Amino acid sequence: MSITVFGLTGGIGSGKSTVAARFRARGLPVIDADVLAREVVAKGTPGLDEIRARFGADVIDDHGELDRARLAEIVFHDDDARRALNAITHPRVRDLALARVQELAARGEPLACYEVPLLVESGLADALRPLVVVVVDPATQVERSMRRDGSTREHAEARIRSQMPLSDKAAIADHVVDNGGAVAETLTRADEVLDTICRKTGLDPARYPRP
Repeated sequence: MSITVFGLTGGIGSGKSTVAARFRARGLPVIDADVLAREVVAKGTPGLDEIRARFGADVIDDHGELDRARLAEIVFHDDDARRALNAITHPRVRDLALARVQELAARGEPLACYEVPLLVESGLADALRPLVVVVVDPATQVERSMRRDGSTREHAEARIRSQMPLSDKAAIADHVVDNGGAVAETLTRADEVLDTICRKTGLDPARYPRP
């Protein structure tokens, strides 16, 4: 059986994970790129060995695992370092994602969602249609990012500026979920989007019942 994989993205503090959790609650398989990114650099993996060779032992903690905060500090301020890290991790994440999709197809799943923070920035938008983008207004994005990460406003704003504006992502989306209001409203909109995607792919939305 063939499988349709659609994309889900947003930005820092937009609430993408809320929508992904709703899809999972309805029984839809959701592949999380962030989880895959952690798997490919886990302790003992070739990915972690490459990172150690490129960035030095300082990015490995006392338990032999990746010190994500230390590595993030390095790559955030250095474009060459960020490109080097992406060259190590992105191909491995892509291969692992493909393997997960193949597993889902083999067990007869007709539909799946691939949740990727930098989906549009990575040039994957056209490969993962329909594209669902979760948005909030910029002020809310900053406030949520500060609360979630315990960061300063300056740091939150800098991280958000490093990503494509949500308005630009929304402009190329097939479906937009506005997460600026009550959670119940966001979940209702997420349900509407999934139902629409189901119908357009020839599936009965009842296959993924609402909680």
